[in-house]
Amino acid sequence: MKQFKFLYIASFISIISCAQQNKSTVEVEEASNIANYRTEVVVPDLDIPWGFVFLPDGSLLITEISGELISFNNGKKTIIKGLPEIYSRGQGGLLDIELHPDYSKNGWIYMTYASSDGEGNGGNTALIRAKLSGNKLIHIEHLYKASPNSNRGQHFGSRIEFDNNGFLYFSVGDRGDRDGNPQDITRDCGKIYRLNDDGSIPKSNPFVNTPNAKTAIFSYGHRNPQGMVKHPETGKIWIHEHGPKGGDEINIIEKGKNFGWPKISYGVNYSGTSFTEHTSLPGMEQPLFYWTPSIAPSGMAFITSDIYGDWKGNLLVGSLKFQYLERLILKNNKVVKREKLIEDMGRVRNVRQGPDGYMYAAVEDVGIVKIIPTK
Repeated sequence: MKQFKFLYIASFISIISCAQQNKSTVEVEEASNIANYRTEVVVPDLDIPWGFVFLPDGSLLITEISGELISFNNGKKTIIKGLPEIYSRGQGGLLDIELHPDYSKNGWIYMTYASSDGEGNGGNTALIRAKLSGNKLIHIEHLYKASPNSNRGQHFGSRIEFDNNGFLYFSVGDRGDRDGNPQDITRDCGKIYRLNDDGSIPKSNPFVNTPNAKTAIFSYGHRNPQGMVKHPETGKIWIHEHGPKGGDEINIIEKGKNFGWPKISYGVNYSGTSFTEHTSLPGMEQPLFYWTPSIAPSGMAFITSDIYGDWKGNLLVGSLKFQYLERLILKNNKVVKREKLIEDMGRVRNVRQGPDGYMYAAVEDVGIVKIIPTK
């Protein structure tokens, strides 16, 4: 099986922002106790593997944005049938996949995808759950559909995560309507949503008693969140989201909070012009961290395994733009050091820790890649 060597980078410096601060310079880590490591492509020949999960039997379920759900087991790929119709346009398609925390007992699999169902032309992000019987999805339940549809091809989100209380979170991007959607809680898009596992609205959601509000909303003022993970110690939900030119952010989601997009931002238009004068405003949250220049983050995972030595507790984030996996070293919820991994292998779309304790990255036009320390 084809193998790649990690490229260790020892001089990667960037200007960023940490929570409650303006700007600070974060030096990259000079050395690691895992200076020798390699990668192994465990699932080859994938195009854009958007999401993947490990099943209890050791197999993998992988979503291709083109609309294929792939089972990989013992070196064999099988296409899973029974998906709903996928709206494929721009950044839209078959997106994230996640297992219910009690999957071994109830068999529920959750997926987000772009759907043309509902109001308006085009598509928008939808959430379903289903069960797997052989090579087919059964008992499909449609849990949420953002509306209205749009012909725009950008900013569908979307990641899925469960918290320690069994609530389900998922993200939908602003769908390219930054001035209309993110700041308006009566409209979908540019939001993080929270549901019960059956799709019903938790009574404790922040806007259940707000007239005309979308009651599934948990937080708002987001641009395009494509990373979401539960912190292994605090249980809080962390996300990252794409900025425009600069201003990619990491945020810790809080109930009912406004994360500012597009009223505040550390980025500018792609043309270089400004769309806001503000990096902070009253009632809007500051990011825990932001990247300038943008790295186009996708996927994120905490390392909780002892396999990686002093990497334990670090956060891994994929970069689409610069084609590497970034290791973020945290102290007291502040990023203090950064390191590039698997540079130039390809666009890193997602990253997960497997049940075996190893980290796995989904790399476009490569496949699912296992990260293996060599000593």
